[in-house]
Amino acid sequence: MFSQIEEIREVSGRTDGGGPVRKVAVCAVVNNPFAGKGYVEDLSSVIEASDEIGRLLGAEALRLLGAPVESYGKAGLVGTGGEQEHINAALTSVFGNAFREAIGGGEAWITSVTKPGGPGSLIDVPTAYKDDVWVRSHYDAMEVRIPDAPHADELVVIAAVTSRGRINARVGGMTVDEVHEADK
Repeated sequence: MFSQIEEIREVSGRTDGGGPVRKVAVCAVVNNPFAGKGYVEDLSSVIEASDEIGRLLGAEALRLLGAPVESYGKAGLVGTGGEQEHINAALTSVFGNAFREAIGGGEAWITSVTKPGGPGSLIDVPTAYKDDVWVRSHYDAMEVRIPDAPHADELVVIAAVTSRGRINARVGGMTVDEVHEADK
């Protein structure tokens, strides 16, 4: 496992009084069973295995965040011996449901991005509010880079969480409070 933590305390010399934004990404580097095999129709073995990965990454992300999760996102890299569909298989709702359970829930779909790459590839993991994707104050991303992955026969599965929305967010839209009022 590889983890990365960011903490942002102010933006443009200002803070909004809501405390720092803490962002955590936790990554699992796993063998790609389909690397070098050409087109493979049945990707179910990766989909099924993603349940355990989702639970592990979620639990570790929550532990490292040290606060309740407000936003989440997922991403993945596939090494050059595989195809992008291999990492997409690792990030389906099987992964998402296990990840949500491990972090304490979430009602919204989990923002996601995947791409092929080699060791040291950068990927921006998108994040959004965990209970409603229309809360604009929580639209954000976290740049992740694993220095030695993915190799040609590897997948990198990434889960990201944040402690709050952007500092000084002011583009309008639905608020967290409005989401919770609608739930009552």
